[in-house]
Amino acid sequence: MTVYQRIKKILFSLCMFAVALFFILYPSDTAYKVVVAILSLGLAITGIKDIVFYFTMARHMVGGKMILIQGVIILDFAMITGSLADVPKIYILLYLIGIHAFSGVVEILRAMEAKKTVAGPWKIKFSHGVVNFILAIACLIFIRQSNTALIIYSLGLMYSAVVRFLSAFGRTAFPVIE
Repeated sequence: MTVYQRIKKILFSLCMFAVALFFILYPSDTAYKVVVAILSLGLAITGIKDIVFYFTMARHMVGGKMILIQGVIILDFAMITGSLADVPKIYILLYLIGIHAFSGVVEILRAMEAKKTVAGPWKIKFSHGVVNFILAIACLIFIRQSNTALIIYSLGLMYSAVVRFLSAFGRTAFPVIE
């Protein structure tokens, strides 16, 4: 990782942490709509990026169609998320429960697979999966509270910011030639 990439990663993680802290300190309906917009925009960018990657390179790769399918599904989730801005908050909580539980289980399974092949990186994946699963359980426990979706999203954002910040200082797995 180059110095520029490290600085960019550090600045982005600090911005993520600041936004999450702002959402926790000042919860409101406007912040709730901003969270829905951020989720929708992030998923849309990821989906479009995967689709463009398929048409530029992945169609020539083994398993490239899976990237196209993944991109289309993520883009669909972005559209669904964007349409949830005006529905009751319990639906967003159910959505967050599903996202965090699924990604938690997937990360834990990926960590177990990585543990068999590689020594170091599996611990971070495992902890990320456990935190996602804990956030899903917290959503389920506090489903009746009004600002739970905002707080759970903010906690997940804070955790991701801290992991991103720490990974900026970690060693790269392969040498970089500048």
